[in-house]
Amino acid sequence: MYLYKTIFCLLVLLALGCKTSTQQPPLEETFSDASTPFVWENANIYFLLTDRFNNGDPANDLAFERQPDGAPLRYFMGGDLKGITQKIQEGYFSDLGITAIWMTPFVEQIHSYTDEGTGKTYGFHGYWARDWTSVDPNFGTEADLAEMITTAHEHGIRILMDAVLNHTGPVTPVDTQWPRTWVRTSPKCDFKNYRGTISCTLVENLPDIRTESDEAVVLPAFLTEKWKAEGRLEQELKELDDFFARTAYPRAARFYLIKWLTDWVAKYGIDGFRVDTAKHTEESVWTELKKEASLAFNAWKKQHPEAKLDEQDFFMTGEVYGYGIHSGRLYDFGDQQVDFFDHGFQSLINFAFKYDAQKSPEKIFSSYSDRLNSSEWKGLSVLNYLSSHDDAEPFDKERTKTFETGTKLLLSPGAAQVYYGDETARPLNIAEAQGDAKLRSFMNWEDAQSSELLTHWQKLGQFRRDHISVGAGVHEQLQKSPYIFKRSYDKNGLRDRVLVAMNLPQDESSKTIKVFGVFPEGTKVRDYYSGQTSTVTDGKLRFDTKASMLLVGEI
Repeated sequence: MYLYKTIFCLLVLLALGCKTSTQQPPLEETFSDASTPFVWENANIYFLLTDRFNNGDPANDLAFERQPDGAPLRYFMGGDLKGITQKIQEGYFSDLGITAIWMTPFVEQIHSYTDEGTGKTYGFHGYWARDWTSVDPNFGTEADLAEMITTAHEHGIRILMDAVLNHTGPVTPVDTQWPRTWVRTSPKCDFKNYRGTISCTLVENLPDIRTESDEAVVLPAFLTEKWKAEGRLEQELKELDDFFARTAYPRAARFYLIKWLTDWVAKYGIDGFRVDTAKHTEESVWTELKKEASLAFNAWKKQHPEAKLDEQDFFMTGEVYGYGIHSGRLYDFGDQQVDFFDHGFQSLINFAFKYDAQKSPEKIFSSYSDRLNSSEWKGLSVLNYLSSHDDAEPFDKERTKTFETGTKLLLSPGAAQVYYGDETARPLNIAEAQGDAKLRSFMNWEDAQSSELLTHWQKLGQFRRDHISVGAGVHEQLQKSPYIFKRSYDKNGLRDRVLVAMNLPQDESSKTIKVFGVFPEGTKVRDYYSGQTSTVTDGKLRFDTKASMLLVGEI
């Protein structure tokens, strides 16, 4: 039961794909209700590549003799954990209404590079792990990580760790191969069925962890030698002994990784995992990971009662590549179906949303609401996105529909994933780069200054953050033209109401709209978009604004 005041919600009036008037008041006039409780079903998650977001410490730009000599956008460019902390402190995420940050993996990467087809490629993206127990010095130090998480929590922002359990980093001349008892290097996945998706390597030279095996394995020599040189071998061995004694798990490869991943949760109170390549590992492994992560998170909260944000459980969302909300809870491998929600996930990334975004708002909103509010989805949701780090065909590849992108993403039922630079129209098709590198340019901070687009995303984001019914409520259309709908949320003692209207005429200097009984007569409300207030009179609200969008909530 939430110990918060009862919240009646808001009225939103919205124009899709159409820029609003530039005659908007400063963002700081936008109403914000910090007492609104958080649920993951309504989360506004900012996804960033740590190395490409913000450089807070140029001194750590090149570790392990790495060089800026990779193929275009395939080398380390200096972004780090301190850079994320800096932007949290500056209020960048709070201004965007962000409630959680998902960053690419921060663990130590392969030291060298691969040189296969596209030229030199370094592990700047974080998905080529070498040591799951260390922070990669290109991203900073463990102290930097601790400061970033603490700072985020102080600002009411949760942290999602990108958890990679499926594979190690590639083999290079200086990056020792993991023993064959730990990994397989063939066959390559053919994706034709369940086994051809799981017991195989995703691509050449990406060793696949033998997650199906219960065979006891010993630590690779390169790890024990590294830990010895760092003066922590005895401590690491003792912690492993304690872990296996407590759990009675076999000393199989996957349990080492589960221990190492959940250690970060136990140490710093990381709030959840975004699980990488989830469909390429036996689903039972995710049940095991969730169990240990939940124990770690609960232990951290018990030890740090003053630092915990609330009583939320540990959260997991998964990358089941190709999964879409219209498939319901099941993912079809061809020869068998799997319900990943039965194996520790409260959410899955929704790969269907970029296609659904081509539809009318009502078709999107009503179908998503119907699905997510059905009995089979109780307490579960999806994570919608329109661009990401490895989707070569995003919704708006050329960045010509940036206002529409923000509107549809942030007002759709389900959680929202903002990819860094969505709010600043960071280019997604860099000509000189190849493959997914095109999607991974450095954050275009120069375009974040006094930007009408950024302001648009900020106001929508703050609206979603402050009103739980936007992503987690029940949708109902009330009027076709101008398009008006409501969202309602009534769970666990919390009541929230939303009205939304679209395509208001910009040539009119004032807007008058009916409230359809959502707000009682005499209720005082504020428009998030213009900063103005109004009172319900004769069942109507009036605002003096030329904007085609109003975001209104009860004061």
